[in-house]
Amino acid sequence: MPTFEFEVELKANGYSLVAGIDEAGRGPLAGPVVAAAVILDCEGPVAPWLSLVDDSKVLSPLQRRKAYQHIQDHALAIGVGAGSPQEIDSNGIVETTKAAMLRAIQNLSVRPEYLLIDFVKLPTCGIPFEALVKGDSRCHCIAAASIVAKVTRDRMMEQWDREYPGYGFSQHKGYLTREHERTLQLLGPSPIHRLSFAPLRHQYSREHGGELRTN
Repeated sequence: MPTFEFEVELKANGYSLVAGIDEAGRGPLAGPVVAAAVILDCEGPVAPWLSLVDDSKVLSPLQRRKAYQHIQDHALAIGVGAGSPQEIDSNGIVETTKAAMLRAIQNLSVRPEYLLIDFVKLPTCGIPFEALVKGDSRCHCIAAASIVAKVTRDRMMEQWDREYPGYGFSQHKGYLTREHERTLQLLGPSPIHRLSFAPLRHQYSREHGGELRTN
C-alpha cells in the first residue's frame, strides 16, 4: 500500500509542496493519454479516506470513483493534462506522455517545489524530481494522481463513445479487445484511433509514408 514516506522525508528537507505525477492510457489503440498531478496534505495523522487510495490498476471502477471523489474533496491542488491521438501519432507515445505530464503540472493552482513521478523522467520541467519505479503503489500522491488520470480518461472515453457510437469505447476504453478488433474491421478507424499503433500502423504507413515514431 502507498504511504507518505517520500513526502514526509521531502518536507523534512524543506520541500513543502510535493506533487505526485502519473498517467493513464499509454497502451490503448484509441483515445488520449491523460496525466494528472496531485498535491496532498501529508501533515498530521493519516486521514481514513487515504486507505482507499492505491495504484488505480488494482482498484475496481467503483473503488476508483470513490477514491477520486475524496481526492477532489481533500487534495491541496490537482492538475490534469492530455495528449491527443494525433499528437501520439506525430510525436510518439513517450514524448506525448511527457508533454501531458508537463501540462498537468502547469494546470496546478500552485507551483510544486518537488515532483514524485511514476517511472517517467522530466528533465525539462524546471522542478526537482524523482522518478520512482512502481511509484503508484509506493507513494500516496502518485497513487492519487494515477486515480485522477484513470477516472478522467475513462470519462473522456465515455464521451467519445457517444460521439462515435458502435466502437464500444465505454466498455473497453480504447484497448484492443476482440470486440474492438471486430468493430474496427467493420467500421474502420475512428478519428480518435491511434493510427501509428498496431494493427493500424501499416495503413498509416501506406497513407503517410516513412517510418513511424511509436515508442
